[in-house]
Amino acid sequence: MDVQAISAELQTRFSLPEGALKVQRATRLWVDVDMAGFPALFDHIVKGMGFNILCTITGLDLGADLGYIYHLAHDCGIMVNVKTRSPKGSTVKSVTPYFPCADLYERELVDLLGAHVDGLGPGPRYPLPEDWPVDEHPLLKDWTPKGATPAGDAPAAGAPAATPAQPASPPPAAPAEKGSTPA
Repeated sequence: MDVQAISAELQTRFSLPEGALKVQRATRLWVDVDMAGFPALFDHIVKGMGFNILCTITGLDLGADLGYIYHLAHDCGIMVNVKTRSPKGSTVKSVTPYFPCADLYERELVDLLGAHVDGLGPGPRYPLPEDWPVDEHPLLKDWTPKGATPAGDAPAAGAPAATPAQPASPPPAAPAEKGSTPA
């Protein structure tokens, strides 16, 4: 198995658009697929090609969309990174039926980016604490903590005004030695 053969098989089987497959190096392949084609492609890579290790899932704020990169590895050392995206507020299917460990990665997507993951079972929040506000997602580019003011704005009423940093004082001069003249 080599990355060129994997790329050719995926191109043939899924008729991916030009530029959707990128060989980064001898053991790294990137695949860009729309959300509609993601389930079949993911299933084939895992079940049909034997990529049985989910290294992680990366979530991205892409403006109007959320992006997801599923980093899959094969025992032979090849990694396939499957990129997809969906509009913010839409739902993505959980990959926990393939990889139960995806539970934590998907909880991160929910907590930090506000992703909606269909099929993610009940469980504790991760990585944010249970008392963190449900509608606060700190990795969204437009997130501002409740009660915070954007940089450059006046402080909220009743908040202490910021004071400019004072320059550091120079260190005290060393005492002159007896019999020496100052420079």
